[in-house]
Amino acid sequence: MAQKKRTNPTRVLLVEDQDITAKLFETFLTASGRYLVAGILKNADIAPAYCAKEGVELVLMNVYTELGASGIEAAAAIKRDHPAIRIVIITSLPEVSYINRAREAGVDSFWYKEAGDAALLEICDRTMAGESVYPPGTPPTQLGLIKSTELTDRELDILRELARGSTNNEIAQRLHLSVNTVRDYMKIMLSKTGFHTRTEIAIRAREAGLVIPE
Repeated sequence: MAQKKRTNPTRVLLVEDQDITAKLFETFLTASGRYLVAGILKNADIAPAYCAKEGVELVLMNVYTELGASGIEAAAAIKRDHPAIRIVIITSLPEVSYINRAREAGVDSFWYKEAGDAALLEICDRTMAGESVYPPGTPPTQLGLIKSTELTDRELDILRELARGSTNNEIAQRLHLSVNTVRDYMKIMLSKTGFHTRTEIAIRAREAGLVIPE
């Protein structure tokens, strides 16, 4: 859907803690003639206060920002106080919970950085035209012998707990499973991935950005 023609460019707030990435986004958006970067922040915790006073119309915000500040939590705060502001969450991490958490926070659209700058501009245009644009799922990442898409939702839940350092008893309690069931899932996951220990699979999953404990 094409964005309606405007007299003035859309005022954008970039929330991105990587200087090079922020500069590239600013350059690309400005070159389009349709967007004006009103500000760049490194920490998402500051974004709600900035939006309250700077006339921002669109926020492009990374999931994970400086000092561990959550872009999704900041988005929820912005939407609560300023529902008309459009928000696009951006990330390079394939953490499977991010898409659902962004939806629950009221985020308008979601974009993976690997999709390219042209795709980002299209997402911005469609979002400002009133669309909610989300990917069909997380991009697959390699985990040992398999792709992450070959893991079930329950296996991913257990994997996230493993990455948090939880014991089998703690996993069983948190996920309302029996300890034997948790052990069975562990055996299946190790067999699928080819890893030999729970520590190894947890480390590899965290390194790949597949599961990121909060």
